Amino acid sequence: MTILWRPSDQYIQNSNLTLFQQYVTQRFGIDVGTYNKLYRWSIDVPAAFWEAVWDYCGVIAAEKGDIIYEPGVDMIQARFFPGARLNFAENLLRRRDATDAIVFRSESGYQSCTSWQQLYDMVSQLSQVFISDGIQPGDRIAACMPNIPETIISALAAATVGASWSSCSPDFGEQGVLDRFQQIAPRILIASDGYFYNGKRCDIRDKIANVVHQLPTVEIVIIVPYLAQIEENICDCADIPHAVLLNEYISGAKTEEITFQPFPFSHPLYIMFSSGTTGLPKCIVHGAGGTLLQHLKEHRLHSDIKPGDRVFFFTTCGWMMWNWLVSALASEATLMLYDGSPFHPQESVLWDYAEQEGVTFFGTSARYIQTMEKKGLAPIKTHVLPALKTIASTGSPLLPEGF
Repeated sequence: MTILWRPSDQYIQNSNLTLFQQYVTQRFGIDVGTYNKLYRWSIDVPAAFWEAVWDYCGVIAAEKGDIIYEPGVDMIQARFFPGARLNFAENLLRRRDATDAIVFRSESGYQSCTSWQQLYDMVSQLSQVFISDGIQPGDRIAACMPNIPETIISALAAATVGASWSSCSPDFGEQGVLDRFQQIAPRILIASDGYFYNGKRCDIRDKIANVVHQLPTVEIVIIVPYLAQIEENICDCADIPHAVLLNEYISGAKTEEITFQPFPFSHPLYIMFSSGTTGLPKCIVHGAGGTLLQHLKEHRLHSDIKPGDRVFFFTTCGWMMWNWLVSALASEATLMLYDGSPFHPQESVLWDYAEQEGVTFFGTSARYIQTMEKKGLAPIKTHVLPALKTIASTGSPLLPEGF
């Protein structure tokens, strides 16, 4: 077997995984000096492993609780951190400074940067209005949105107040949206006025109006004027029931300290869905604590993400990789968002983005890599990427040639 790449000794020594192994050895007095030993220990002593991940990653919580792991008669009955109480959003908003929390690019050419302080302030404003409108822990907030900063702000505001978040991509058909959101009875729907894809402008206001007519539980429809903002137009949403523009919705809220209410470890954070290939899409509920801890583990130990890293994943808000990407804020990484076709306005657009913005982690799908191969794209020959440390692929398995 030919080894394609091997990290340097310095890279290994400075990796989060090596530092975590040293932490475990010092704390528990055991030898986990190889990956296989650490892996075996994580399976044999799950309570110690997950408490170590919690402490090493600095989870912010009102309580951790005395019990880490309660075995059950089967996997479903097992319980982790049953006494813990935390707020998911508080862990992702731990930084408040003027550096970039979110960098965004649209295929239309529009660009924006959101600082950590701006992100915190906007989540503060939106969560205040959610509370004033009577949103309670366990209520559902649904979104039909592109992968833009306002989507992340809305999801974090929902998590702040304990509402469960569910999102789909704006290119979903009307029935595709209803097949998902009719099952969860949302009180608030957040939607853009449209999106751009492959050079086309797609206005979805009529679709949103039709969807709202068939979602009787929706009390408020918050419209994010994505097309209107880029085109410098006024967004008319008069034909959408219960509609209000985002800026108008939060206009009365002041930026202030967020009082993060702690919730149980298993409090429902996200409602996601199966693909719908065998009947209606099936709801899959993800708890706040489990999502946070699993993503911290995957980001820091598996992906070696560190504060200041610039993490990109090509995804829509209808794919679970969007949720995974959002959690990188908990590792104090900058989120690099892109909305549109990965091959427009030029076939190299994502690699241009990576080069110009110093992306350190580039995530994509097997399909994108296969399409690159067919198009003859070779970023190693056309781009200078000194900051790039990791390329990740998920979704369908890669073919050997793609790998």
